[in-house]
Formats: sequence, C-alpha cells, structure tokens
Amino acid sequence: MTDVAESITARVRLAYETGEPLAIEGGGSKRFFGRRAEGKPLSVSAHRGVIGYEPRELVITARAGTPLSEIEEILEREGQMLPFEPPHFGNATLGGSVACGLSGPRRPYTGAVRDFLLGTEIVNGRGQRLCFGGEVIKNVAGYDLSRTMAGALGTLGVLLSVSLKVLPRPEQEITLARSCSPEEGLECIHRWSASPLPISAACHTEGQLRVRLSGSPEAVHAARDAIGGDVGESTSFWSDLREQRLPFFAGDAPLWRLSVPADAPLHPLTDGCLIDWGGAQRWVRSDAPAEEIHAAAVAMGGHAQRFRGGDREESFQPPAAAVMRLHEKLKAAFDPVGILNPGRLYATL
Repeated sequence: MTDVAESITARVRLAYETGEPLAIEGGGSKRFFGRRAEGKPLSVSAHRGVIGYEPRELVITARAGTPLSEIEEILEREGQMLPFEPPHFGNATLGGSVACGLSGPRRPYTGAVRDFLLGTEIVNGRGQRLCFGGEVIKNVAGYDLSRTMAGALGTLGVLLSVSLKVLPRPEQEITLARSCSPEEGLECIHRWSASPLPISAACHTEGQLRVRLSGSPEAVHAARDAIGGDVGESTSFWSDLREQRLPFFAGDAPLWRLSVPADAPLHPLTDGCLIDWGGAQRWVRSDAPAEEIHAAAVAMGGHAQRFRGGDREESFQPPAAAVMRLHEKLKAAFDPVGILNPGRLYATL
C-alpha cells in the first residue's frame, strides 16, 4: 500500500504546484454531507487495510480507505467496538468517518470521534506527509492536531491512516421503552442522567421514549428496576436510528440537525422533532428558511446544520467571527493555496 500512499502524495504535491483544487473521495457514502467541493476527484479508497491491532491495548490502526464494516468485524471478533458508534450510510470508510466527524446514539455517554483519535498520518496541502500523535494515550505529541482532522471534511489534509482507541463491548444491553410526550421524555432523561445509571443511548420519537442500558448484568438489571418501562428491541432500533432508517427520516423535506444543550426547552419551530443524545441532538424536518432554523437553534443555546435536502450551500450555520478566524488560520497553515476540498465546509475554506 506504500505505492498507493505515494501516488496520493504525488497527486497532492502536483496540485499544490499547479493550484488545481482536489475533491477527496472515499467510499462515497457521505457525498450528500456538507457543501459541494469543487475540484478534480482524488480517491483514497484503494489505500486500505488494517496496519496494526492490539486488543489488549485497545488500539487499532488502519489506512483511511478501509471499509468501516471491516474494522467493526475485526473488533467484534475480540469483543470490542468503536465507542462513538459511527453511522455508515452505505459503504463508509474509516477516513470518511473521521473526516465527517459523525457519531451515533452512544456519543454523549462515551464520547465523540475526536475523543478516541490517538494519531493520524495525513498529506497536507503542500503535498507533505505528516504524522501526529501515536498509538498510546500517553503519547501527547501532536495529539490535538490529530483531533483537528475530525469533522474538517478533508479541508486540512488527506487522511492516510488513523489510530483509534477502542473499548470492550458491554456484557449486556437492553432497551426500555415507555409512551410519553417529548417534554416528559426530556424530564425523565435529565432525572436519570443525574444518577449513576448505565445509560448508553436515549431517544424520543413518535410518542415513545427509548433508553438503552449497557454494562454488567447486575448493573443493567438494577437500572431496569429503577427506570421501569417495557423491554423493547435491543439493537435494531438503535442501528436504524444511527443509519436514519426510522420512519421519521423518510420523505423529501429538508432534514436539519440541531446541536443544543441537553436541557434546552422545546422550540415551536421544532414541533415533532426526533430527540437523540439524551436531548442534545434534535432532528427536524422543515421547509422553513435557513435563517429561521438558525435563529431557533441559537434561541435554544446551540446551532443548526442542514443535514440532507434543500440548498447545500446552507449546510453549516456560519460560526462567530472569532471562530471563523481560527478556521482560516488552520486552513492557511495546512493548505496555504486552498486546494483540498475547497468550499466543502464553508465557502471561504
């Protein structure tokens, strides 16, 4: 795979010299996500394979083009998992999952993608291969620079390889369900979150609150007695939520993702929303103008993102001026002539 990495590096170096923009591609599963990047396609899907896996150390390192399903199969054989429960949306790759920075229902209880990044190897916008971090938590050199790759949508570098911390799979998982209003669901989640209960996911949709419990059999059974409710689907609901296969996600209306404080009150513009992440992520189907959705998110103490449908130029809510200046400085340091996925994150990046 060294030849593939060298070919990718050479392509980026030539683009740097000529100023030709590149549109980075992996498995194509998240081609819908974010703004459209203008440029000549640069595929990294052939750069694949697991480089190293140490189950006892809870660390896996793989090339960016490695299918996510392959990573998960290897981990499952050892009773381990990717803690941030990333969505696939099709043929997802490891690099694409990191670049998009998306996490599933387990995210508020275990952490986000960036929290488990130990190290990365990238090609920056000058065509230079750089390594950040390592394969152990104690190796802090470049640790935060690895984290900048999560959610950057390839605008800072082409990911070649990624090292991740993994976790053991829980001994037992059950899902409890009860009928209630969204307001009642939020109140229950907040009350339970104040107790040491082994909650690993919490979602309210279509009049049902579902809570997943994960841990030792003793802890799960004790939490079940404390919470109450009916025992429901143990895995199918959460995988359907993660992959957006639930009935809520069907239809053509634009899908908005609101990131807000978990205890934020409901907003009139978000009636009928799907509540995930224990209240911190609210999915909304709406044809309302972007300005209205953004204003609603700000009123709730957060921000909004147009996830699917509608005008892709409005994908991300503009950040505050100070935050945008930080984005621009990072972009200038990693990609000085702006050839990597230009415009994918923000128009000026």
